[in-house]
Amino acid sequence: MQPLLSIQNLSVDFISDERTVHALKEISITVNKGEIVAVVGESGSGKSVTSLSVLQLLPVPPAKFVKGNIFFYEDEKQTDLLQLTHDEMQEIRGSKIAMIFQEPMTSLNPVHTCGSQVKEAILAHKKTSNAEAQRQTLELFAKVQLPNPEQLYHKYPHEISGGQKQRVMIAMAMSCSPSLLICDEPTTALDVTVQKNILDLIKQLQQQNNMGVIFISHDLGVIAGIADKIVVMYKGEIVEQATKDQLFKHPQHPYTKALLACRPALYNKDERLPVVSDFLNEEATGETIHHTKSSIQSSTPLAIDNKPSVLLSLEHLKVWYPSKKTFFGKTTGYTKAVDDVNFDIYKGETIGLVGESGCGKTTVGRAIAGLLRATSGNIIFDGINLINASNEEWKKIRKDIQIIFQDPYSSLNPRKTIGQAIAEPLIVHGLYKSGSTSEERVMELLQKVSLLPEHYYRYPHEFSGGQRQRIVIARALALQPRFVICDESVSALDVSVQAQVLNLLNDLKAEFDFTALFISHDLSVVKYISDRIIVMNKGQVEETGKAEDIYYRPTKAYTQKLISAIPEIA
Repeated sequence: MQPLLSIQNLSVDFISDERTVHALKEISITVNKGEIVAVVGESGSGKSVTSLSVLQLLPVPPAKFVKGNIFFYEDEKQTDLLQLTHDEMQEIRGSKIAMIFQEPMTSLNPVHTCGSQVKEAILAHKKTSNAEAQRQTLELFAKVQLPNPEQLYHKYPHEISGGQKQRVMIAMAMSCSPSLLICDEPTTALDVTVQKNILDLIKQLQQQNNMGVIFISHDLGVIAGIADKIVVMYKGEIVEQATKDQLFKHPQHPYTKALLACRPALYNKDERLPVVSDFLNEEATGETIHHTKSSIQSSTPLAIDNKPSVLLSLEHLKVWYPSKKTFFGKTTGYTKAVDDVNFDIYKGETIGLVGESGCGKTTVGRAIAGLLRATSGNIIFDGINLINASNEEWKKIRKDIQIIFQDPYSSLNPRKTIGQAIAEPLIVHGLYKSGSTSEERVMELLQKVSLLPEHYYRYPHEFSGGQRQRIVIARALALQPRFVICDESVSALDVSVQAQVLNLLNDLKAEFDFTALFISHDLSVVKYISDRIIVMNKGQVEETGKAEDIYYRPTKAYTQKLISAIPEIA
């Protein structure tokens, strides 16, 4: 049977003045019509380089296609995509082969509305009127579960949540019914319920149009629910290819076994997650390592007389945004992002904050960090009300509250090396006088988040999405804060690196006894890392309880819906 896409012995190098990186080493992947091929592996394993090569989106130089072919078949015609000119590729991109990118904020144009960008994609490839393109755009927004499509059509990317931005990108990619859809972490920023809807939608469109799909993801649960065939990549090579059933039931390569064993859902809070190196060391030494659920030291939030000591209190917190104004500028309507939220966080504990995209969880985190102004209520941190705190009070506690942002690329300065980015807070707060004196401390932090000392001198664009997430984690931990806000801090990481980072957070928490607010749409991760879980819905607290109780015995229908939508490996 003739395939839809055939990647044959593809090798790609990245060449710089200092060295040559072999990003892909003679990989071969075949995608048939109506087939979903999943590609999994660690950050930097070559997953995204493979997908970008198909559409000739790698910068040449520094990228160099050393050998191999990428054949695309349509109407019995064979085309080597690597031999096409720029104009010829423009005809194929978007119409015949579409792509959903990993980071929606950097993929959407900030100066155009969301609706106009999707409409532009339709007009570029279809002979249709402006009005018809707008109608199709609104229809696509409804299909991908975007709220109020007519209103969102006129909003700019910065006015919507991370999950909503990803859904706009998905609508754009599907706008021309392509023959091949490349999904590069398409559900990373989505909560579990919308993720399920999007996966169902991709599956439905794939079956309706007999479309081929390359699905890149670090979430093995997602892959288990959608893939026909799975390709496992490690350090630029394919280490295993098999059907879904074969791979999950009988994994052959130690790396594949590691990916399956590292999932947080399999472990309790006081158990250490295994990491990939455990399994690869086992293969190298021939010694069997018992991957038991080894315990970790936990910091119990108890004070004198065993009574919890409150570090942070939210009292009737409201964050409202004007949504309607009169001709004279008077506000007549509000979007209630956070509406009368109350909860306490005790010293030394980790609180998980979960809910669907747009429920207000990120807004709560940013209000605590002082990055946006609350409409009313109180945020009391260690006896200081942050709502009306003076400059002197903020100066006193600024380094004690740090945030790890959801989108690592937009939170790093592209003109600074990552060494300079991590050293900056150390210098600003007077811990070091210059970047050169802080270099040793920064390199130590890089190693703690599984990066190399030589990465100090590289720029953000030279790293994968997962590596950039580790960089911003290192920067937030540099000041040894008392309170850390993790806003989807492991959402962009594959499961193996996620295990390393979660272990790291637990190790640092035990060592420095900091308190954490862990914001995430991944309930299995939140269950593992948290002492208690707070569920938010439409700006309000829906349910609160111990992590195990919320995960296994939810009482509210909304929480039950979130739990039931979590993808599982059979």
